[in-house]
Order: sequence, then C-alpha cells, then structure tokens
Amino acid sequence: MSNPKLEVLTPQNSQIIFIDHQPQMAFGVQSIDRQVLKNNTVALAKAAKVFGIPTIITTVETQSFSGNTYPELLDVFPGQPILERTSMNSWDDQKVRDALAKNGKKKVIVAGLWTEVCNNSFALCAMLEGDYEIYMVADASGGTSKEAHDYAMQRMIQAGVVPVTWQQVMLEWQRDWAHRDSYDAVMAIVKEHSGAYGMGVDYAYTMVHKAASRAASQHETLAPVPANK
Repeated sequence: MSNPKLEVLTPQNSQIIFIDHQPQMAFGVQSIDRQVLKNNTVALAKAAKVFGIPTIITTVETQSFSGNTYPELLDVFPGQPILERTSMNSWDDQKVRDALAKNGKKKVIVAGLWTEVCNNSFALCAMLEGDYEIYMVADASGGTSKEAHDYAMQRMIQAGVVPVTWQQVMLEWQRDWAHRDSYDAVMAIVKEHSGAYGMGVDYAYTMVHKAASRAASQHETLAPVPANK
C-alpha cells in the first residue's frame, strides 16, 4: 500500500504508549479539563485492554518531581511494568525503544502529558529514527495552555502525525457491532466514560429494552405521594 495511514486502526496493527500521566504533569495542564483528561485516558486504557493492544506505560522523574501514574490507569493493567525515564523525550530511553520494537507494530497510538514537550519530541523522533506511524490521541493528552496543545498538534500533524480521539480509536478497533466478543465490553466503557452517548445507551438499555439498571447495589423505589391541595 502506498499510504499505510489509509489503513484503519485494528487490534492486529496497533500498539499504544501512555506517557507521563502523573499528577505533577497534570497540575500544569490548562488545555483540557483535568478530570475529563483522566476520564478519557482511563477509557482509552480500558479499550486497549479489551482489544489486547500491546501497551507501554512510561513515566518521568516519579520520585523527585512528577509523582505516581494515575491509579485508575494502573489498575487497568495490573502488573504492567512502568518504564521510568529521566529524559523528557521517551524515545531517548532504550527501554522504551526496545518495548516498541518488541511489540512489533508500526502504528503507535500515543497519549501523554505534555503535548508540546513529551508527546511532540517522542512523536518526531519515533517517526524519524524508528519509522513508526504516530496516532496522537488529542483528548487523552494535554498541554500547559490551549495554544501550547494546539500548536504542538499542528506541528506534529505537519510532520505526518495522525490526530485522533480516544473514542474514535476504540470504535475503529471495534469496527463492526457484529463482533460480539468485544461488544459488551465496549458498551460498558461507553456507558461509563462516553458522556451523553453513554447516558443514551443506558437509557436505551433500561427504558427501551427493559434491561436491569447497571447500578451495583439495589434500591427500593418508594411510590410518589400526591401533594395536598
């Protein structure tokens, strides 16, 4: 194929790297609401696990500056090694390069903090020196200002990075709702993390198809009492 970027993302051709989703890095993010950022990152991680996507988690200066990776992200991948670095550029660390090569997928999905530093430098070097295709998850990444994030995305796009969003990635992996082996797990992610779309799915399941509520606990509903006139 003359342009491999015309291929959709599949579980067979993708790997993913989470870069520096750590509290001190998140404190500096101003381009996206930080709770939304965490929601999107964890949703992307859950999707990667559903589809068996080879996953790398890398951190920078955990003990001296950045703090520990989001617990919600780590809990998606229990036992997953964390690749600690000193360089702002993940590509500089041999462990990261080795992990990417071991995974054997040229399409690398990237989510990280900050867009203009860690994401940008990794993307450019991975394309130049590793001949990887980079798919940058814009809404699971954040910059120190909207301008910092937006102009970093523009620079990377001009260099050949493909911009994507977390839900777009998940639904490319799913591709067909007839793929029943992943259907329920994908819908569970949608219900929890996809905002109005997820609320709509919950409504359809319970009110239209009469499924039970997905609430973990049971609640008695007391009948209404008309107001006294």
